[in-house]
Amino acid sequence: MPCLTSHASIPVSHVKHKTYWPALVILLCAGTAYGQIPSEPNPASVRVRIGPLWLNPTLALTNAGIDTNVFNDFDADQPKRDFTLTVTPQTDLWLRMGRTWVMGNIKEDIVWYNKYASERSANTAYALNWLVPLTRLTFVVGGNVLHTNERPGFEIDARSDRKEQGVNGAFEIRALSRTLFGARGELRKIAFAENALFVGTNLHNELNRTITTASLTVRHELTPLTSLTVDVGRQQERFEFSPLRDTDSSLANIGLRFDSFALINGFAQVGFRHYTPLSPDLPRYTGSIASVNLSYVALGSTRLGVIIGRDIQQSFDFNQPYYLQTGIAASIGQQIYGPVDAQGRIGIQRLAYRDRATSVMLVDRQDKVRSYGAGIGYRLGRDLRLGFNVDHQRRESLIDERRYKGLRYGMAVSFGQ
Repeated sequence: MPCLTSHASIPVSHVKHKTYWPALVILLCAGTAYGQIPSEPNPASVRVRIGPLWLNPTLALTNAGIDTNVFNDFDADQPKRDFTLTVTPQTDLWLRMGRTWVMGNIKEDIVWYNKYASERSANTAYALNWLVPLTRLTFVVGGNVLHTNERPGFEIDARSDRKEQGVNGAFEIRALSRTLFGARGELRKIAFAENALFVGTNLHNELNRTITTASLTVRHELTPLTSLTVDVGRQQERFEFSPLRDTDSSLANIGLRFDSFALINGFAQVGFRHYTPLSPDLPRYTGSIASVNLSYVALGSTRLGVIIGRDIQQSFDFNQPYYLQTGIAASIGQQIYGPVDAQGRIGIQRLAYRDRATSVMLVDRQDKVRSYGAGIGYRLGRDLRLGFNVDHQRRESLIDERRYKGLRYGMAVSFGQ
């Protein structure tokens, strides 16, 4: 998602915030709408140019402090604390080839714990796209690779080794002066390591799967900075070792997308999913889904953000194989004086589980994850920022062992973000 550009008196980066709980980071970073065709780079935002190669390198040191519950343990299990830090070098790159662009992103998360070596990891992500903008036709093809030990969401607390690989493509044809028709497709494979375990469940056997998605799209340009989008599509999930989890889905969405130069930046999308497990003992889901990621800069010194998500997520538990996750996260960043800024954030997620008909049912199991945090920062020049952050997270559940609470606090340093 491109960063909001403002013509107000201070750069938006003065009030930009970071979120420090890994599971919430996953939610915040999943904001790019499926199959969205990327735009050409803005020359004013590029820092490094080497001939036709453009680069935007960044470096961040985050979470340099104390994690009071390293393993998300229940209180009775005596949660463990440790000193931790994360170093994240990242580079966006663009290579001009005639009228086309090769676009990429390289990111590395180096996670270090002082006492618990099992939690240390180096998480690597690569993405590459080829954008071809023609007179009336634009298409893009690309792929991405992720190798990580980070928690895959709000449910699984183990930092288990997994790989994700994907290929995707999309095209749009300008049929009318402001209306474009197109199609999109994606194939994604998720593979946990063979020894990936969580509460006695082998994640490799339960969750290794291939996801195939295809859709038709219509986009109408309401203004030069705002587009109305409509898409309908189909999705299949096929599990490598657990075919009783296989599902098909029909999806329809309508949304608004705002350009990075618009006063409101981001996208808002609501839709409908008809989720059909192939196994007869799994309940279907027919209902609403949503994906919203919006930010707004008020009076040049206050940045407001909201992220809303509602969709089906896969569970590691064979007896409760999926849940409907509904969540909202809000943030505010405020310039206090000169280079000093303050931030606040709050979020809640609800995980509503669905039971297999042959299982011993837990009546209306709904786990909730609540989080809130605050921080203060000081900017040294245009690209360097120092900060201190405190974040708290708590999960509530009918299952005692799935409850936890924890606090993380420490320093953060970012360059180029």
